[in-house]
Amino acid sequence: MKTLYNTFGDDDLRALQAICGKERVIPRDEIGEDYSHDELSGIRKFPDVLVRATSAQEVAQVMKYASSRKLPVTPRGAGTGLVGGSVAIRGGIMIDLSRMNRFLELDEENMTLTLEPGVLLMEIAKFVEPAGFFYPPDPGEKTATIGGNISTNAGGMRAVKYGVTRDYVRGLEVVLPDGEIVELGGKVVKNSSGYSLKDLMVGSEGTLGIVTRATLRLLPLPKHKISLLVPFPDLPSAIRTVPEIIRASSTPTAVEFMEREVILAAEEFLARKFPDNSADAYLLLTYDGASKEEVDLAWHAAAELCLSAGALDVFISNTLERNESIWAARGAFLEAIKSSTTEMDECDVVVPRKMVADFVLFSHALQKKHGIRLRSFGHAGDGNLHIYILRDDLDEAAWKKKLGEVFDDLYAKAAELGGKVSGEHGIGYAKKPYLANSSSESEKRLMAGIKAAFDPQNILNPGKLILDGE
Repeated sequence: MKTLYNTFGDDDLRALQAICGKERVIPRDEIGEDYSHDELSGIRKFPDVLVRATSAQEVAQVMKYASSRKLPVTPRGAGTGLVGGSVAIRGGIMIDLSRMNRFLELDEENMTLTLEPGVLLMEIAKFVEPAGFFYPPDPGEKTATIGGNISTNAGGMRAVKYGVTRDYVRGLEVVLPDGEIVELGGKVVKNSSGYSLKDLMVGSEGTLGIVTRATLRLLPLPKHKISLLVPFPDLPSAIRTVPEIIRASSTPTAVEFMEREVILAAEEFLARKFPDNSADAYLLLTYDGASKEEVDLAWHAAAELCLSAGALDVFISNTLERNESIWAARGAFLEAIKSSTTEMDECDVVVPRKMVADFVLFSHALQKKHGIRLRSFGHAGDGNLHIYILRDDLDEAAWKKKLGEVFDDLYAKAAELGGKVSGEHGIGYAKKPYLANSSSESEKRLMAGIKAAFDPQNILNPGKLILDGE
């Protein structure tokens, strides 16, 4: 059954302005267009009011008021999501957390960093590296907030060696839907004290609580790093090599795959040449370590393994110019693809590593089947693939029809290969039906029960992640 909310009115606006001040409570007709959508822009809806919070206490007061009035609330960071997770599809209140962007404590003895949710991912490295520390999660969108990364359990390129965001969240301060502030986890390394509510909060996409402070685990900064760009004659031969690379004595930091079409798009977008664009498929390998000898042994072994598996060459990224050209292109893939078409949507599946080539080749076949362009790249080392469906000159009706058909085929194939609906971008609003279709009745019942336990009124980021009777 669909939840019925109260209508937002002038009295509500005045009440929120009393909490946060008029200058940080923006009525509907003054809200900028960017707040109606996320990065892909396919889902659009304005909130009735935008609240720019600056403290956990303000967030708590807003949530208490929303709970008393049964008004929907959508938390938002930088808005870089790709599945409508930060779009206020039920209207109501949007809480912008981007001004809560302070570093609170670098605890060198416990190797933790405590910060607010609006800190940008790209600022974390700048803050901790001078002290000799390293925050491993490395999602491609560096302008995302750490709160958004926690919300989706973001992964990124270094997940093959270091894991994902959840592995580095030690503690959270969270505002619950009724406005209560709770502390989950802490600085301890081990914790076997009841249900892990902290870990449940990570990846919950703002549907269970609003993160207002996080304590992150840090590692010593690796002193040496090198990347290898390895061209292969075709994608299957490249992907077949990945399990052997990972089984070798030194685990790579990252194993990315890319195809020639995406590299050419990045070159055009950046007006900058890639070190090589002649092969059909590439692996991009990175190794890091405490000593040059350790890193040299690792990359030499990987290079020999790749060449024996049919690689056409091995380009070593041992100069600043080459390193910048490779990683600038890798960082621009999404924007380059986006700039090459009128609109696009994304399938963010994860499959077992050995199935990556099967899935990507299947996506190639869908281009002919459906008469639509698809482009792909992703994390071969952990099986997380990004398949982009491009609208080009299709009219609205044809685009929606083909998009649905392609998604149906892609998610069905992922399930057949033992995969899951999302590897790191979350479910949000756009992917709810696919999560529902791929989940058992028991799983859906448990997820709905968890949501009801935290948010019985269904006011916090409603319409996201799980089906809620809309």
